[in-house]
Amino acid sequence: MGVNLNAIGGFVLLSFLLFAVVLSDSNDGLLRIGLKKVKFDKNNRIAARLDSQEALRASIRKYNLLGNLGESEDTDIVALKNYFDAQYYGEIGVGTPPQKFTVIFDTGSSNLWVPSSKCYLSVACYFHSKYNSGKSSSYKKNVLSRMFRSVGNMEMLHVNYLGKSAEIQYGSGSISGFFSIDAVEVGNLVVKDQEFIEATKEPSITFLVGKFDGILGLGFKEIAVGGAVPVWDNMIKQGLIKEPVFSFWLNRNADDEEGGEIVFGGMDPNHYKGKHTYVPVTQKGYWQFDMGDVILGDKSTGYCAGGCAAIADSGTSLLAGPTAIITMINHAIGASGVVSQQCKAVVSQYGEVIMDLLLSEVQPKKICSQIGLCTFDGTRGISMGIQSVVDKGNDKSSGVLGDAMCSACEMAVFWMRSQLQQNQTQDHVLDYANQLCERVPNPTGQSAVDCGSVLSMPIIAFTIGGKEFELAPEEYILKVGQGSAAQCISGFTALDIPPPRGPLWILGDVFMGRYHTVFDSGKLRVGFAEAA
Repeated sequence: MGVNLNAIGGFVLLSFLLFAVVLSDSNDGLLRIGLKKVKFDKNNRIAARLDSQEALRASIRKYNLLGNLGESEDTDIVALKNYFDAQYYGEIGVGTPPQKFTVIFDTGSSNLWVPSSKCYLSVACYFHSKYNSGKSSSYKKNVLSRMFRSVGNMEMLHVNYLGKSAEIQYGSGSISGFFSIDAVEVGNLVVKDQEFIEATKEPSITFLVGKFDGILGLGFKEIAVGGAVPVWDNMIKQGLIKEPVFSFWLNRNADDEEGGEIVFGGMDPNHYKGKHTYVPVTQKGYWQFDMGDVILGDKSTGYCAGGCAAIADSGTSLLAGPTAIITMINHAIGASGVVSQQCKAVVSQYGEVIMDLLLSEVQPKKICSQIGLCTFDGTRGISMGIQSVVDKGNDKSSGVLGDAMCSACEMAVFWMRSQLQQNQTQDHVLDYANQLCERVPNPTGQSAVDCGSVLSMPIIAFTIGGKEFELAPEEYILKVGQGSAAQCISGFTALDIPPPRGPLWILGDVFMGRYHTVFDSGKLRVGFAEAA
């Protein structure tokens, strides 16, 4: 989940948390908090669909901005709960004595927030635990400012009754409230004087049906709302962990009791195989790094051959990428989509011209400007605000479709180029592009597939640090329900972020479930190894 600049925050499902917390000492000297699962109920599919739509909107808003320590006593482990391969969350405590909350541990945002006892008008607050500052002996008010005002010969001091105000934007809503300061308990660690948000307004459907109370952000302080120091930074600053490293193991087996673990201060060697491949963080804020080519089956797509940015985001359920390549993936796996009339119009009217220009070795990024559907700003095509009438028979005008026509053209160029590089005939290239125009990802972010075809779907790989990280179809397809009532959903969704920040991939839980992920603040790097 994410914050104003900010999460594809994930599939959040209905009903309350019904789990028991079990504390046990382990042989490695680490405190483990075991969580029992709530079994998936077919009645929760409605909530799954709602959250799928919320997730897409959230990510667009979110990203449109900007050692083995397994035996160390300084390593702390918090077990995570897996709800239908869609959301992972664990328990923390806020205050003294600790008031318990379930939170998403989100590497795609940086603030901690929980519902406040002062939340009166949002229905969501009545379905979740609420923080009461009056019941905590370690609570401190966070005052935005002290303002002096002259009244006659007297200086009057005005102090905000609550803490400084805060608002975090999500896809179709936001949470708002005020900052407070209190102790935060994570596992057996207690972070003192942690600034966090007491949410007094939670209008979004996600927070109403969510299995979590709040969010604990593990991103960099550069994206923290209100300049708050993240919990993770305070763990390091207060000397609570030995090494500035935390790691995620997400258990993708929804039948297991254990949902996963986040380890603060290191990593558990029982949760991965072999060595990690590390890549440097290229832009602090999110855990962002450079990614190379995407391989579909045994063929290069070429989309990121020149490099793409990627973000490892535990608060995003799916795997998001540019529409052009997600459409190719949809076609390859037989995922449902929507018909783009703009796309079909571009292929019909300009398809042969595009192929001629490609064969003439015109730079692909300049082709759409040459045929008049985009203008070229030196790096990419941008909309010209072209008017187009798609449905002349019904005398309906689509209005100004510059963005849609320009985007459709750029997708068509990419698709045709990939087929020409495979020495396909021109008829095949045009037919392929037309087929893809009917597989454009659904705006809701959800694409259904045939459950009976999963095993025949291609392997999809992502090149990171010069190594290909593969996902098998059973790993990127989410299955809802059992038997004849089962439904299968693609784990890929479209997200278009323009340069210079994009093209951007969000590697969410679909990817992190297959690959154990290490977040190294000390060396500013992210590491991936096959999960055990």
